Amino acid sequence: MAATADAGVLEVAQLQVRPGQATAFEAAFAQAQHIIAAMPGYRGHELQRCIEHDHQYVLLVRWDSLEAHTVGFRQSPEYQQWRALLHHFYDPFPTVLHYRAAGSGV
Repeated sequence: MAATADAGVLEVAQLQVRPGQATAFEAAFAQAQHIIAAMPGYRGHELQRCIEHDHQYVLLVRWDSLEAHTVGFRQSPEYQQWRALLHHFYDPFPTVLHYRAAGSGV
């Protein structure tokens, strides 16, 4: 199936939560997900927990564009709320990369 130009951007964040903090992290994420879901350019997200290493997660977020994430979200007041809820759980700080469908031509 061919990729479309409207595929948007996929943010992939590899999260390592401090051992013993997974339950608290998931509770905080349940609150924080409402923040990101309300942002302009947001399309959807999912949080997956690793089976082999239960303190590791991957967060996948779909955005309309790279700028919707890097400027619209990360430079917003709402990002400060997101940060306060979640960033203290990470060690080390997450690697975040952005992807677009191969062959999208954009």
